[in-house]
Amino acid sequence: MLLLVEGVLLFVPLVILGAAVDWPASLGEPAATVLPRVAENETALRLGYVVYLAYSALFLPVALWATTTLAPNRQDSQLARLGLAFAALSTLARCVGIIRWLTTMPDLAQSWQSGTHREAIEVQYDALNSFAGGVGELLGVSLFAAGWLFCLAKIANIPLWLRAFTVLTAAALALPLVELLGVDAGPLISISSATVQLWFLTTAAYVLRSGKRPQPAVQGP
Repeated sequence: MLLLVEGVLLFVPLVILGAAVDWPASLGEPAATVLPRVAENETALRLGYVVYLAYSALFLPVALWATTTLAPNRQDSQLARLGLAFAALSTLARCVGIIRWLTTMPDLAQSWQSGTHREAIEVQYDALNSFAGGVGELLGVSLFAAGWLFCLAKIANIPLWLRAFTVLTAAALALPLVELLGVDAGPLISISSATVQLWFLTTAAYVLRSGKRPQPAVQGP
């Protein structure tokens, strides 16, 4: 159920924020385009990002459960612990990136609507969006999440086809990191997001069909 919820939950902010501020395409647009939308649709914006925050916070419990269930004999291994450290960092980075839309951005939008100091507001918006976006999307959604999946693929007791799909999903998650080299990720973000959601749903179906259950870690004497 955790995998299913995580696989489906992202569609809620996609619908709400897509209608309100053209998310996620608007993430790369300038302040003059985004802030008026934020001011006009603040209630929907907050609702969408609260759901997205819940989705992001759920990533760590999902990672813990998946590791325990899919790698019952290696859940205490160093590689499993490394993977869960990546998952924890991913969750933290995602939440840091999202918080800007529930705190600072609505304030900047209201200041923008007043019509004063717009150049200064643009500078603040661009700086905050670049920094928090890099933390949330590049580190949280891409780098750290990919690290967890690579570790899980190495230790999980799963069929070869699912192991290959897990590695492919991790690689897809890492694609937007090309932005660190100054390359526009463009559609790569949508590809990586769609791939990981499909992985959640596919893995949930596999677990339900195989009847796997989380097992307690084996303690030494």
